[in-house]
Amino acid sequence: MLDKKIKNRLIQKFRTHPNDTGSSEIQIAILTEEIRQLAEHLKTHVKDHSSRRGLIRKINERKKLLRYMERNNPQSFETLAVKLKIKIAKKFAERKTAPTIEDEILPAKVEEEETTIAIPYTEEK
Repeated sequence: MLDKKIKNRLIQKFRTHPNDTGSSEIQIAILTEEIRQLAEHLKTHVKDHSSRRGLIRKINERKKLLRYMERNNPQSFETLAVKLKIKIAKKFAERKTAPTIEDEILPAKVEEEETTIAIPYTEEK
């Protein structure tokens, strides 16, 4: 759980307008700080499985918000990722549209040359 002072400082730093308290930027910033704190906690308490589950939920929630932000406001997405020092996977960052089956499964089409082999025909008696 975040300290109230830390949370208010994050809201002040990442707000988009003076009354902003819940924009995507703020939600991602708060989730990032919670993820960092939980990761530090799990380094010392390795067998704390309930906290690990909470960490995974927070990571997935942040991932959803980042995808939303990438689609709707790519410039703000880039600046936020730099400010928060979030590593963005290449596959995640390069994705413009959903991949098609041809992109993922089928190999690149290779043009094959037609080759015919001439076999001499001999009639046996």
